[in-house]
Amino acid sequence: MNSRPAPFDELDRKIITALMANARTSFAEIGAAIGLSATAVKRRVDRLRDTGVITGFSATVEPSALGWRTEAYVEVYCEGAAPPRRLAEVVRNHPEIVAAMTVTGGADALLHVRARDVEHFEEVLERIRIEPFIRKTISYMVLSHLLPESPEAGASQPAPPGPVT
Repeated sequence: MNSRPAPFDELDRKIITALMANARTSFAEIGAAIGLSATAVKRRVDRLRDTGVITGFSATVEPSALGWRTEAYVEVYCEGAAPPRRLAEVVRNHPEIVAAMTVTGGADALLHVRARDVEHFEEVLERIRIEPFIRKTISYMVLSHLLPESPEAGASQPAPPGPVT
């Protein structure tokens, strides 16, 4: 990956906007919409990928179709100052944690958890709480998505192993 910032212009923004709306849009379709040839769009997309502006392409999947029927956000509070590196090691061991970040405020981290059902979520929560440096957690169950087209409403990985009910 190139460490120099690449030129980034309005055509690049339009290309990125089109790909974010539908990553399967062809270079020809994008080119026709913004006044470039398919080849010119491809060159720009290749450059945007090489410079790390575009980091990948993915499908958005209805979580319940994969067995994710329960969703929550969990605030994690640690004893002392748990380094982000240690928190990252812990969350990587739980496939139900689909996103995790350190945050400002009272909590040390925020976890986005998907589970098959409430019982599975409770089991995940207990596995998280057993870590010796975790002092407490506060969970917020998701009832509905107000922006159903947002990436947070979709899943980017399959459901954890187990029966789908």
